[in-house]
Amino acid sequence: MPLISESLAGVGALALLTRGGVYLYGLATVAAGIMDLCWGDFDPSHQPIQAFGDHIPGREILAYIAAVWMIVSGLSVLWRYGMRVGGAALAVIYFIFAVFWLPRLYTAPLILGFRLPILLGVLAGVATQLIVAAAGELIYASSATRSPSPRTILFARWIFGLSSISFGLAHLTDVRDNVVYVPRWMPLGGEFWTITTGICFVLAGLAILSEILDVLAARLLALMLLTFSALTLIPGIFAFPHSHDVWGGNAYNLAAVGAAWIFADSITNQSGRRENETKTLSAEVS
Repeated sequence: MPLISESLAGVGALALLTRGGVYLYGLATVAAGIMDLCWGDFDPSHQPIQAFGDHIPGREILAYIAAVWMIVSGLSVLWRYGMRVGGAALAVIYFIFAVFWLPRLYTAPLILGFRLPILLGVLAGVATQLIVAAAGELIYASSATRSPSPRTILFARWIFGLSSISFGLAHLTDVRDNVVYVPRWMPLGGEFWTITTGICFVLAGLAILSEILDVLAARLLALMLLTFSALTLIPGIFAFPHSHDVWGGNAYNLAAVGAAWIFADSITNQSGRRENETKTLSAEVS
């Protein structure tokens, strides 16, 4: 009976991961790939290959390869038999995009001055790609073993927790530059919402790392990112319809929403397995 229960729990975990979070993550990634394909270049805001230099040999070809990679991989995770390969491929490509940010840890302070907000801003950029890479790894682990291992979930927990904290600190230490993303019609002023958002990011990260209300924190993190899309990013399309940054930013942010959703489902399943194991052990002892 314990073996049967464990198997059913694994199937349930996989079924849960194939719902909304994975679909949103996959389709948003496909959209990001299509944007790169249309512009024939990397999204400068989220795939900053230009950090390695202004004249990179074969940059356009690399952009097309990355675009096709994202489209094919994003579609693969929507297919039951392609989830494993697609998840691994997306983990790799998003990790590569995270690496694109690393030169700025040196160049940004060199040009803009060695200030904490500058370093935190670059680290937040790295973190934006790491959370979507972690979601790809969770999909891969779920389809390969029916449920992610505790080590995989722990790895994802640290990525999401630290990334959320980095987002919050980037907001709190550079309110002036982030306030421009707050719509002017919102009450209480842009500074209030920038600071509030920063605090919420930090609290979500601490909850995820401490495992205290971590599922709620992950779901609220997804909701906060979705709200950002609705209030700031989508209106930006109408203001700047020809901007690759704007279209790519919308696609990325929805992928991040899906990633947070996937992580929330993963830790929910882990909690459910722990409860089932405890009940099974108690039944065997009694």
